Amino acid sequence: MTTSTRGAAKVPAVLVLEDGRIFRGRAYGAVGETFGEAVFSTGMTGYQETLTDPSYHRQVVVMTAPHVGNTGVNDEDMESRKIWVSGYVVRDPARVPSNWRSTRSLDQELAAQGVVGICGIDTRALTRHLRERGAMRVGVFSGDAVRDDAALLARVKEAPEMAGADLAAEVATTEPYVVPAIGEKKFTVAAIDLGIKGMTPQRMAERGIEVHVLPATATVDDVYAVNPDGVFFSNGPGDPATADHPVSVMRAVLERGTPLFGICFGNQILGRALGFGTYKLKYGHRGINQPVQDRTTGKVEVTAHNHGFAVDAPLDKVSDTPYGRAEVSHVCLNDNVVEGLQLLDRPAFSVQYHPEAAAGPHDAAYLFDRFTSLMSTVPMEGQRA
Repeated sequence: MTTSTRGAAKVPAVLVLEDGRIFRGRAYGAVGETFGEAVFSTGMTGYQETLTDPSYHRQVVVMTAPHVGNTGVNDEDMESRKIWVSGYVVRDPARVPSNWRSTRSLDQELAAQGVVGICGIDTRALTRHLRERGAMRVGVFSGDAVRDDAALLARVKEAPEMAGADLAAEVATTEPYVVPAIGEKKFTVAAIDLGIKGMTPQRMAERGIEVHVLPATATVDDVYAVNPDGVFFSNGPGDPATADHPVSVMRAVLERGTPLFGICFGNQILGRALGFGTYKLKYGHRGINQPVQDRTTGKVEVTAHNHGFAVDAPLDKVSDTPYGRAEVSHVCLNDNVVEGLQLLDRPAFSVQYHPEAAAGPHDAAYLFDRFTSLMSTVPMEGQRA
């Protein structure tokens, strides 16, 4: 990715999909070129949390909401240390942000971090195209990068695909760190950072959990060196079929019987650890308005999603695994995609969506309480066997 931060408001830009579809607009954010997987997010708000979610690494995000940037950017809603999206696509960017928490505009932040974007295109047409054809490689070019369309298309086709991409270590912390419990400390959790969002350990800290966040390369010995009451596997980018190391660590945790909770990428890791396959969705689930049913209670939740892969597990039967019986605990009501797994004979469960809910909704916050309850009921002696 090459960029410039000179004024972009009137600079021409072009978006080129790998199937040859082209959209022309104006530069938004940095001027230059970028490549990634074109995906769309259906959230009407929470764009700052989307931009800083490490799960969006190497993706060009198309916002389906027509007006983006109205509330500007602040320093409180960052979910990680930087913007991770490869590129950003909006229809009508806000001319002037208006919010008491705003410290700068969205286009200024994109430019400052070198994120190439495009605005002034028909994002509804682009979204419909991706729904029909599926997520695909894309390039966004502006300024001097706008050249012959055929040459740009050839460069897009040279970009790496998301299938087969091993990306978790690129976004995870390189050094362990601790998020202390708020109030009385009740439990210690080892959290494997595969692309963790900042609000996730915060939600656990609010429940009296001291969270030791470990790199994606952490070993089983690293996990148990913190003497955890539970182990957490985070969200993250890339193809779960490449995540052999996290799968091996999770299997070791399952063998010991330590309470385990995974979200998003962590759900796919649990699926693989149990012996299920994973597959790439046509265009994925991204946004904060996805209906999911918790089959253990029958409750329907509106949930926050960001995933392009899913677990291939049977929806309507209990499966035998090396760690006892397992079942699908949650399912997406839009398309019957597996949205959660649980073991019936060991203290382990996962969901495919984001219960930390940054930004909103908060229907799934109970899952952190479920994890806490699991750690409360599992005898300590059995966890260290």
